[in-house]
Amino acid sequence: MRVNPKAHDLPRDPATTPMPALRWLKTYDKSRLRGDAIAGVTLAAYLLPAALGDASLADLRPEAGLYACLFGGLVFWLFCSSRHTVISVTSAISLLIGSTLGEIAGGDAGRLAVLASGTALLVAAIAFVAWLIKAGSIVNFISESVMVGFKCGVALYLASTQLPKLLGIQGAHGDFWENSRSLLQRLPDTNAAALTAGGSALVLLILGKFFLTHKPVTLFVVVGGILASSSLGLEARGVKVLGEVPNGLPLPALPLLAWSDVNALLPLAFACFLLGAVESAAVGRTFAAKHGYRFDASQEFLALAASNLAAALGRGFPISGGLSQSLVNEGGGARTPLSGAIAAMVLVAVALVFSSLLKDLPQPVLAAVVLVAVAGLFKVSTLRHLFLRDRREFMVAMAALFGVLGSGLLRGVLIGAVISMVQLIRRAARPPVALLGRMPGTQRYADHDRSRESELIPGLMIFRPESGLLYFNVDHVRDLILNRIDEEVSSPRQVILDLSTSPMVDWQSAHTLAALARELAVRRIRLVVVEARSAVRDRLRTEGLDEQLGMAPNSSSVADAVDVFLQGSAAPR
Repeated sequence: MRVNPKAHDLPRDPATTPMPALRWLKTYDKSRLRGDAIAGVTLAAYLLPAALGDASLADLRPEAGLYACLFGGLVFWLFCSSRHTVISVTSAISLLIGSTLGEIAGGDAGRLAVLASGTALLVAAIAFVAWLIKAGSIVNFISESVMVGFKCGVALYLASTQLPKLLGIQGAHGDFWENSRSLLQRLPDTNAAALTAGGSALVLLILGKFFLTHKPVTLFVVVGGILASSSLGLEARGVKVLGEVPNGLPLPALPLLAWSDVNALLPLAFACFLLGAVESAAVGRTFAAKHGYRFDASQEFLALAASNLAAALGRGFPISGGLSQSLVNEGGGARTPLSGAIAAMVLVAVALVFSSLLKDLPQPVLAAVVLVAVAGLFKVSTLRHLFLRDRREFMVAMAALFGVLGSGLLRGVLIGAVISMVQLIRRAARPPVALLGRMPGTQRYADHDRSRESELIPGLMIFRPESGLLYFNVDHVRDLILNRIDEEVSSPRQVILDLSTSPMVDWQSAHTLAALARELAVRRIRLVVVEARSAVRDRLRTEGLDEQLGMAPNSSSVADAVDVFLQGSAAPR
């Protein structure tokens, strides 16, 4: 792990206050300002076209993306625990907004804008509650395989919505399959001027991605597209342009939502929060590990809450930490979150003075910007790795992928969340139970199935559940033990149950173990429990089961229990 040699200059524990910036600004090293300023300007150059492109994905006016990045960026840096994470509109959330709110808004562009801002407001509320209850671990409930499949599905869905714009033809507004069918049917209607403009932009962006990494190539392509459009009269040739982008900033105001709107938007808001939380945590942890500082996922929830509230008040839509934007920020030389504030202030200047210059931006160029920005979402190498190494995880990823393609982004997110929860419950409900054998010449005991050199002791079987014993998994543990005993040619005289890796045993599990002891006693097999933790011993003693379970003394180990068994076997009868 590479550690920043000046990491000690900023507080090690930024999350001890709701607003960490108030702490580190007091000790801010002015020598960092140059790096933060350069990174901020570079970041603004990257955010501007991305904001416009993602607003089009959300079926909103281009200024909505600009306002979301601007207002959110002005407050995110005050609350975040990560020094490099950038708050921004993202392709996944933008697509989610556009594909879900279009039907609710019924084609009314004004109502769509209000609902988008209302969704950001609900995301802020959910994130604030998550911060209050310190729910940072929630981001771990979505498995990486699910996120891989979801992002691949988003990339394919995105291609089906942007390729018609690149070709200058009318696109459909359905799922991936409907969009793809419509694209193939309308290919003969391709506009040559649109294809030339969009194709040229696409080639330049791809070359810049390989040869000018972390440079504002996108900004130059956007400026070039505007100049080409105005000088060559592309709009007269049938090429759609961005249209008028108003100068100035809106007055902050809460979106006017009816209670029925809130109920309709809650599933979408939760999906946006889930995506934003997972993405922001992944970005934050990446840079924290790289630069040697502490990342607090719960604190990041407060930053998401504050920035989405600001985006809602500024007529934007939901935002989250963006990976590509954060990489640009780090590559530009950012040392503290102040770079995000500087980028937001640059966007303020653009909104106040230069936004009217964007009206001639060709839509095919904007489509090329969006396609290149999210091309990294489709992880072919990761899918291939899962297919070769873990077919079960590969099938999970494919289920999430086809959930997005067949059911849309909102249902795709929820399908991914359900798959992750089912995975988690399945693993928790089916913990492994190791059959222990003694390592030759030692008093150590290891899983016999993994260490075949370990020696099983005649007449004795030693089991170690690799989990806490709870109501939903204890039957599985009991059945594994009984099945393993039934497989033996001759039944053991004693079973030792090693609970050293079981931190808890609930009421139902304690009584299930007692029932197991009684069932074994009928077979003339004695059960002995060893190495139970204090909380487990207290539970068994409270239930009056310690004697039934042959509880060994506190200090007894597996080796001690085996010695007692061997001594009893050797004693004359």
